[in-house]
Amino acid sequence: MNTKSDAFFQPVSAMELARFAGVPTFMRLPTVSSEHPRYSDVQMGLVGVPWDGGTTNRPGARHGPRQLRDYSTMIRAMNPANGINPFSSLNCADLGDVPPNPVDIHDSLDRVTSFFSGLKQNGILPMTAGGDHLVTLPILRALASDGPLGLIQFDSHTDLFDTYFGGHKYTHGTPFRRAVEEGLIDPKRFVQVGIRGTAYNTEDIDWGIAQGIRIIRIEELFQRGIADVMSEVREIVGDQPTYCTYDIDFVDPTFAPGTGTPEIGGPNSFQAQQVIRELSGVNLIGADLVEVAPPFDAAGGTAWLGISLMFELMCILAEAAKNRQIRGSSHAV
Repeated sequence: MNTKSDAFFQPVSAMELARFAGVPTFMRLPTVSSEHPRYSDVQMGLVGVPWDGGTTNRPGARHGPRQLRDYSTMIRAMNPANGINPFSSLNCADLGDVPPNPVDIHDSLDRVTSFFSGLKQNGILPMTAGGDHLVTLPILRALASDGPLGLIQFDSHTDLFDTYFGGHKYTHGTPFRRAVEEGLIDPKRFVQVGIRGTAYNTEDIDWGIAQGIRIIRIEELFQRGIADVMSEVREIVGDQPTYCTYDIDFVDPTFAPGTGTPEIGGPNSFQAQQVIRELSGVNLIGADLVEVAPPFDAAGGTAWLGISLMFELMCILAEAAKNRQIRGSSHAV
């Protein structure tokens, strides 16, 4: 299925260099910048966005990409649940971090959009580690330049509020309202899974339903079961290009305490994997894992879960790329 170079980038083997040794990169892959002579060979790029300027309460997700890289040294190449080895399917590389501006929200957003626009122009599938959830908005601005995308959001919060603190429209609680307003997402192909927790009011839910967004609360997920709910999710997004955003607070804080806004009553770590595996067949053109905040999790278990979920998403991205090639689809990143 490879349409670029046939020489794949490969993770450093733990049989050759111990996992605790060497400079950490995502999945022990080579670091490839846009100036690298083999940049044009990259098909899936792992990217860090170490920025949490949209956080309204507990900051710390800016440190997520660094710890996720460190824990990714534990990831092996093959997924035994579906037999997928993303590193043998696509040329994967660590593309480094988007350099944030920690004192200017809009400059940071523009930097992220510019970086991901470069990936889109070069046909590179993005797998991103945040950062708070506002980082998804500028990614979508880049990837949806040809038209609105479908969106699958695993989260305990809708992030559909209009403003915070007297009119501020850009926080980690507003990105998907902005994305719908900007025409980046087709609200009829937008589904949220896992919503729960206490609320200020119902303004976000009411607005989302009015736009046609499918909001699946945690109670419905557990009552119906993951397989049934995810079948509906696949039906909603159909076969058109779709993005997946995964907030680590989708998972119960027993398993993922290291996040800024934890909510009890969520899925366990196995169920967190299951929902991703049920994305098989979705025309996925990019994904992110956000809101891992190491300062709230000294033991590192949240980052370990987070990077494990990133690997699951990489497998689905690799499968989707293969399916597009088999179908001869014109849908591209």
